[in-house]
Amino acid sequence: MAPQPPTKPKQRHRSSLTGTTLRTAATLALAGVASATALPGIGHAEPRLTPDQVKAKVAAYEREAEEATEKYDGARAAAEKAQRSLHRLRDEATRRTARLNTARNALGSVATAQYRSGTVAPALQLALSSSPGQYLQRASLADRAGDRQAVTIARITREERSLRRVRDKADDRLRTLRAAQAAASRHKHAVQDKLAAADALLAKLTRAQRDRLRAAQDARSAPDARTASTPRHGAPARTGSRAARAISFAYEAIGKPYVWGATGPYGYDCSGLTQAAWRAAGVSLPRTTYTQINVGRRIGRGELAPGDLVFFYSGVSHVGLYIGNGLMIHAPRPGAPVRVAPIDQMPFAGAARPV
Repeated sequence: MAPQPPTKPKQRHRSSLTGTTLRTAATLALAGVASATALPGIGHAEPRLTPDQVKAKVAAYEREAEEATEKYDGARAAAEKAQRSLHRLRDEATRRTARLNTARNALGSVATAQYRSGTVAPALQLALSSSPGQYLQRASLADRAGDRQAVTIARITREERSLRRVRDKADDRLRTLRAAQAAASRHKHAVQDKLAAADALLAKLTRAQRDRLRAAQDARSAPDARTASTPRHGAPARTGSRAARAISFAYEAIGKPYVWGATGPYGYDCSGLTQAAWRAAGVSLPRTTYTQINVGRRIGRGELAPGDLVFFYSGVSHVGLYIGNGLMIHAPRPGAPVRVAPIDQMPFAGAARPV
């Protein structure tokens, strides 16, 4: 028997994707390209920012962080005020509850005594009495006791109404406190997010670029040597003694770090510094820039005198203490300590004189 020729192996397809499979794969590939274009970080590199662009973005984040800081300061001050009020109301409720319980106990003792002794009709008491005069005396005492009992009941009723009002006020303060605490928490996270975003941008620069950026910021905020002639201690002649004390305090704070939400003594934010400076002079200022601007008398830029509060930006989100010669002492931003700076480095929003 003749040998059979070997069977040829079947030819493989040039591609494992044909027909419908090929069209499906192409569709998915195109969709993948579209997704890579639309989603950041997937098949698409984010445009690299120039140092100037980073500088502008960092400045914007820091401005937004300072605005959030002032809102945080305001919410925290509101929470502290509500907390103090709540403590006072709870103390008052405790005192009123004690008085109410004392009055109720006294009334209960009288009622118990009457129950135990029983009540005798007035005519029978007269008949049983050996002395009409003694009966009349006892009746007069009983009437007075009844009057005192009526007074006790009226006092209890008043105390109950007052206690309800105090407890209602305490409930309102508790709601206010919780709302203020929630707002403070939101603003705190906003500050942290903005500062983290600024740090992330700075991290994309080389160390030399970061140093140059900060040096440029410091140079812009440094006072002109020709105008920086305000004395280290004391103030010009037209400054009042309180203003002089506030300025002296601010000078002593120079070099301390900017710490958002802080009022000293180891660090300050902008309104925390002005509040602490004027507190050292015996004047109480509210906590935030947008409340400090309404303290005392509003004045124009041409009327500025040492000790005045100077405010910046349209949202009144930054404040400094004017020291004369176009200069102020302020807490600029995170990473920049308390310093002397010209007031024309930021858009002027107004000024106020506390005293």
